[in-house]
Amino acid sequence: MRRFVLGLDRVAAVLLGLIMVMVGVAAADWYNGGIRDLWPAVPKKLSTAAAGHLLATPWWPWAAGGAGTLAALLGLWWLLAHLPRRGVGMLVLPGSGKPGRLLVDPAGVASTAAEVLAESPGIRSARSKVIRDRGELVIALTATVDPRADLTDVITSADAVATQLQSVLGRDDARARIHLSVARRPRTQPRVR
Repeated sequence: MRRFVLGLDRVAAVLLGLIMVMVGVAAADWYNGGIRDLWPAVPKKLSTAAAGHLLATPWWPWAAGGAGTLAALLGLWWLLAHLPRRGVGMLVLPGSGKPGRLLVDPAGVASTAAEVLAESPGIRSARSKVIRDRGELVIALTATVDPRADLTDVITSADAVATQLQSVLGRDDARARIHLSVARRPRTQPRVR
């Protein structure tokens, strides 16, 4: 969520809360008669006749329809603004300067890292995704390990891939997260006749 939307949410929540508290206090004070001490012109009973006359005017349906459409569009914008945006675009690499910028697509780097990890001994498959998590770039790799694999080899391969990712990206805010899951059954080897 962007800072503008977060700030707008907080301001709207504070304003709505203050309005609700003020209306509640005024209604309780009016019911007890205390508000008439401050403003003697406040009526003892409320009448809805003015609202009935307002609803009978010919422009009311158009105004209500316009206000409803505006409220629906505002609500739709609010919902879309609150969708999580965790995708990452092109990254600027260290060494960029005035003559030009060095850019890298992190999705390509992540898919290559998944391919390298999948070729490691004991690992059946690997996939990757790139996300932003709490201000840091995270390359999340998920690998499926054969149950008969040597875990020392798997860990060594995973560490090597994480180190290579760090050196390729060369960014302090980049992290590698490798999730290993063990397959339920070992892969059956084809029989030789």
